[in-house]
Amino acid sequence: MSPRTAPCTIVASFLFVLACRAAPADGFSLVSVDEVERLLAAPDVKVFDANNRETFVSGHLPGAVLVDSRTLASALPQDKSMRLVFYCKNPH
Repeated sequence: MSPRTAPCTIVASFLFVLACRAAPADGFSLVSVDEVERLLAAPDVKVFDANNRETFVSGHLPGAVLVDSRTLASALPQDKSMRLVFYCKNPH
């Protein structure tokens, strides 16, 4: 893991990817922290942090956008071929 993402290891305890291409029937896949690190460099990936503002400010993945139920719809990219990564510290 690179030093730039090391502080986010705890934050990224649960990672979900919505991939329009090559995804299971429900469109969601669990991915490892290492896989997310590889995805961060891809131009077709958008990263969303679903933590509270305090957790986001204390450390988040590079390029992540803070979202909640009120801001998610407006934060989604218009390009439907984008792969979306959502993560949250909450273990549930």
